[in-house]
Formats: sequence, structure tokens, C-alpha cells
Amino acid sequence: MFANIVVGDEINRASPKTQSALLECMEERQVTVDGTTYVLPPPFMVIATQNPVEMEGTYPLPEAQRDRFTARIAMGYPSRQAEVEMLEAHGSASPLEDLEPVAEAEDISDLIAAVRKVHVAAPIKDYVVSLSAAPRATPDLRLGASPRATLHLLRASRALAALGLRPLLDLDLRLGEGSGAALALPLVQAAARVLRDVATFDSAGVSGAKE
Repeated sequence: MFANIVVGDEINRASPKTQSALLECMEERQVTVDGTTYVLPPPFMVIATQNPVEMEGTYPLPEAQRDRFTARIAMGYPSRQAEVEMLEAHGSASPLEDLEPVAEAEDISDLIAAVRKVHVAAPIKDYVVSLSAAPRATPDLRLGASPRATLHLLRASRALAALGLRPLLDLDLRLGEGSGAALALPLVQAAARVLRDVATFDSAGVSGAKE
């Protein structure tokens, strides 16, 4: 765990006890071993993959742990062309061998500090709360987005504005690629618990919240 970026591959193959041990790291940024607490070096982030729960040997992630991830993204299968390109790139050598660092830990810390300076007006904050509140009212979900998910949405929207070199979040949060509203989909899905397998929180739900 003592790294700036921790990758948990197939995290839902770990036992519930092991998964729960990640909660302290992800929330408190520290590790406790035999009564001794060790602070994790900043910046600290966790990226994880998981297998479909229908596969043998998997355990559902507890809500408390799901809630600590900023977003959940479904990868699915690659397109035919992408799979052919994968064979070309990975067939004879590993692309990891040619990877080079693109930033230092201090650079990421400076970027985080810059994102936090993006101004957010009161109407934008009210809109962010509306986006998070929308899935709480639908009967298709057993558990809606938590207040922590609202914080994740605000922080991610700030980062999106910073990437666009904007010093503030404006009201241009229309649905579409790269919009603040579109960010709500993977962020809210990370915290919401689906009641029925076919239930999803799509753009219609976000549109309803905006109205």
C-alpha cells in the first residue's frame, strides 16, 4: 500500500476481510499494523478492476468500499479493430517495457492543489446535489448515491473545468461528452446499489434532475 498509485487487480476476488482492510487506506490515508499507524505518502489513489459477480470465487464489494471509489467504468469487450491492434501491439512484446514516467508525485500534488482553487458558485453546488439526489428517488435502486458521491462529483467537475483552463465551474453543464452532467453517470454508479440487474441510471435520470 505504500505507493502513490495502488492497482488492485480483480479486487472482488479478495475476501471481504481483505477488502475491508482497504477502507482505512482509502479514507484515512493510513495503514494500521499491530496497533501502529503508518501515514501513506501523498498523493495516494487506488485503481481497481473487478470481475463480473457471476464468476466463481468473487465477492461483492461492500457498500462502504464502493462509496470510496470516485467512479465506476464498465470496459466491455474491445471493438474488432481494437482487438486486432491489440494482437499487433501485444503479440510479440509487452508495451509495459517501453513505459516512461510522465510526472513526479510533486507534480500531481500541485495539480490537485490547482484543481481545488476552481471556484464553484452556489447554484452549481445546488445542481450537483440535484444530480446526486436523482437516483435516491428511483425504485430501481436499493441504495442511492451518498453524500460522499456528491463530493466526488464536485471534485471531478472541478478537475474537468481545470482541464479546460477555466477558473470556475459555469452553468454550461449540458448532457454530452465532456460535460459535468455526463460525469455524473460513472460517479453515481460507483456509489449506487442496483436493485434489479436490468436497472441502470442513464442520461434520462440526469435530465430529470436538471429539470
